[in-house]
Amino acid sequence: MDQNRTAAEQKLGKPLNRAFFGRSVHEVAPDLIGATLLVHGVGGLIVEVEAYHHTDPAAHSFRGPTPRNRVMFGPPGYTYVYRSYGIHWCVNFVCEQEGSASAVLIRALQPTHGIPLMRRRRRLHEERSLCSGPGKLTEALAITEAHNALPLDAPPFTLYARVGKPALASGVRIGITKAMELPWRYGLKGSRFLSKPF
Repeated sequence: MDQNRTAAEQKLGKPLNRAFFGRSVHEVAPDLIGATLLVHGVGGLIVEVEAYHHTDPAAHSFRGPTPRNRVMFGPPGYTYVYRSYGIHWCVNFVCEQEGSASAVLIRALQPTHGIPLMRRRRRLHEERSLCSGPGKLTEALAITEAHNALPLDAPPFTLYARVGKPALASGVRIGITKAMELPWRYGLKGSRFLSKPF
């Protein structure tokens, strides 16, 4: 084992490729909990996500393709980045076969890599708050519209499978007005890095 690797890096699983995302969004979403997302080497463990299916009225793809959501209708394993409320960026991973238009919203990370840089970008010190929300994590990882429609298995993105099987929590999604009853939010049970407790 390389002695220069950090403890966090030594715990990384195998790299995930686009084929990982070519499954039901309801399989991919919980399987992402505990995976590691890095952008230019900065990031951490995914601890909270939400699934959006094309049959779901809360999904951006529900009413069909638009210039904004077109990437959702393409092949799996690509990013869908959009501006939320005109304020912050949100990053999603496109899932299922081409044309399905389903995706997983990444809601929170536990920072593990590049924490000093995240602190500078977010202009705060508290580690727990660096990536505890979809807009916070995109700011910490410097994700913008320039990252839309990029493959997840090529730079600047690196994704590693989780190691082991973490305890999962699930519940209703946050901040939506349609299909609010669907329990399609998943998280790492007991994590202090969630955007909101389950």
